[in-house]
Amino acid sequence: MSRQPLARAVFVVGMSLLLIGGPIVSTVGAVDGGPSGEAVGDTLDETAQQTAQTSNQSSNETSDLPVEPPTSQPLPSYEEVRQPNDTEAKIELGKKLFFDPRLSDTGSISCNTCHNVMEGGDGSRTVGRGVHGQTGPRNSPTVWNAVFMSTQFWDGRADTLEQQAKGPITAGVEMGMPTSEAAMEKIRSNEGYVEMYEEVYGGENPVTLNNTVDAIAAYERTLITPNSSYDRYVRGDEDALTERQLNGMETFKELGCQGCHSGPAFNGPQWQMENGNGYYQKLGVYQGSNPQCDQYIDRYNLYADSGRAGVTGDSSDEHKFKVPTLRNVEHTAPYFHNGQVRTLENATKVMASCQVGQNISDQQAENVTAFMTSLTGQYPEQQMPRIPSRSGGEPMLPEDAGDASAPETDDAASVGTPAETAASQQTAAPQQAGVRGGGDGGSPTSTAAFMMAAALIIALIAVAYAQRK
Repeated sequence: MSRQPLARAVFVVGMSLLLIGGPIVSTVGAVDGGPSGEAVGDTLDETAQQTAQTSNQSSNETSDLPVEPPTSQPLPSYEEVRQPNDTEAKIELGKKLFFDPRLSDTGSISCNTCHNVMEGGDGSRTVGRGVHGQTGPRNSPTVWNAVFMSTQFWDGRADTLEQQAKGPITAGVEMGMPTSEAAMEKIRSNEGYVEMYEEVYGGENPVTLNNTVDAIAAYERTLITPNSSYDRYVRGDEDALTERQLNGMETFKELGCQGCHSGPAFNGPQWQMENGNGYYQKLGVYQGSNPQCDQYIDRYNLYADSGRAGVTGDSSDEHKFKVPTLRNVEHTAPYFHNGQVRTLENATKVMASCQVGQNISDQQAENVTAFMTSLTGQYPEQQMPRIPSRSGGEPMLPEDAGDASAPETDDAASVGTPAETAASQQTAAPQQAGVRGGGDGGSPTSTAAFMMAAALIIALIAVAYAQRK
């Protein structure tokens, strides 16, 4: 073959790879962005209105459905949990505070860093990471539907959303402020924030820690995802679930998963319990009696953390954790308190072996997982807020920002509570932080980018080869 035809052939191959690689990058970018656009509701008000129209229907309609659901209640709407003083101004203030990284010692960590509402409401990491790259021992729970929890944190050490919001501000491995008052001084230095606090709370000195967490909690109460396929099903829509989801729901019930994951949020009775009265279960009920469970506990290092016992000091609370919601669980990998289980299918197998004493097949795990995808609701649209800026005077982030929270040594491993020191060291790595589930291979985005680069190189070689002729 002569040089020019050969060059043309090489050029065509190169451009074909380029055309293939571009759409792959675009597609993967859309997939990696979290919940799809189809899952996102237009506005909070619209989803609340849709839910309100049908939430009062009688639950006895479920007896006429093809498969009796494990719980007959749809997820309550925002209007059902909204507090009387949750004004729009307060919610907007709370949203700005939730997204503002300047409240951390380094100016790099916000509430949204570990509870990303643009995705599954969690941190997308094995364990949470805060200022100076320091990490705690536990996976960040989702903030979506947290209003239906009767306690907060995996060990239930906070009774309310307000109490939970106080902890990270001064936690050394999270936002790292030396004191809560230092954080309030940062806010007071910004006239835009002061004006918002005065509008919402009034008084001579409205910028207080209690008002700050009150506003953040008001915003967090809006983070509800109603109108899932499951919700539509229990309201009488027989076609809302696929055949595989129905099969998975049958398996879910046969295994007895609803023994813990009941109620509209699939987190037991917490949605109707008084705040502070937690609902906990020991991880590994069949530890010692089911060898498969023992293997899972060792493989995923599940007993490095004492759980609720670290709060109560009661040995009977050893390895007990708050029962999490299953709502939107397909978007909150990796799983468990230490984030060591990457896929929902494997998490289902662990729970079956360790909590109900049944070792299930891959097919059963896949069916249950399919059912749990029906619990993904409509995400109210979230837009990044504009946070108050300022000019003149001392900046919110001075030159020595971050010094107070800087670790004394290069070893940045530290913890959220003193009782968890050993756990934070033992749960370090069977897997890298940031894994969202799936295999150990390279990123599809990286592969597509490599294809594009290779295509360009091939095309350039072809052009150069032809010019030499």
